[in-house]
Amino acid sequence: MTDPHAALRARLAEVKAKRGYLLPHHGLLALTFPDLLAGYDAAYTAMALADRVLSHHDREFVWLAVLAATDEGLATHHIAKFRAAGGDDAGIGAAFAAAGWAIGAEAYDFAARAWSAQLAPWNPQAAYIAGARRLAPARLVHLAQLAVHVCKARWRVLRWQIAAAYEDGVPEDEIAEALTLAMFPGSIPRFVEACGVWREMIAAGAVPASEPYRIWAAFEGQGGYDEAAGFSKSEGP
Repeated sequence: MTDPHAALRARLAEVKAKRGYLLPHHGLLALTFPDLLAGYDAAYTAMALADRVLSHHDREFVWLAVLAATDEGLATHHIAKFRAAGGDDAGIGAAFAAAGWAIGAEAYDFAARAWSAQLAPWNPQAAYIAGARRLAPARLVHLAQLAVHVCKARWRVLRWQIAAAYEDGVPEDEIAEALTLAMFPGSIPRFVEACGVWREMIAAGAVPASEPYRIWAAFEGQGGYDEAAGFSKSEGP
């Protein structure tokens, strides 16, 4: 007798074989919207599984910080992946230290936003970055904290961290990959905003960007629907 649900079972088996596990949304999408499952899987594969710039170890270091910042308890496979890529307990501790400092940046953001005049000459930006630079390994700490700021929508602190990452020689393509790792757990809209923050910094000359990144920043028409429709930021009810 022919199994009327063979295609559904095959889709689920394919996802499980590829990743080694299933989560509830895989089954729901396989059941209801297989085209959406295919698109989602392609995007997730390109973001989280395909080799880009970061090594597997470094990518999973960033993932640990992102998941800690977003309270994503389901994603335990990233612990196994970090260890499989050579990560050890010291590396796990470093990732959580990076995440913890970045999460705590809310206090420095408040200081800069609300009390900068009263607290002067103490500088919250300098204090935050000095604390971040006490953590190691410095390059991975920057990458992890950049992604955490996207997840937390801390745009002022993201600017601080981007500037410090440039100062400390973190490659731009690595910064870009770290930001993309926040796309799903942090949300696509926040990733879009983060790209806008970085682009504005480059366009303003706030960081010594390379020529390809300057070309990106200078390209006109990246302001979304409102820009295309002729609305200014000040317009509204």
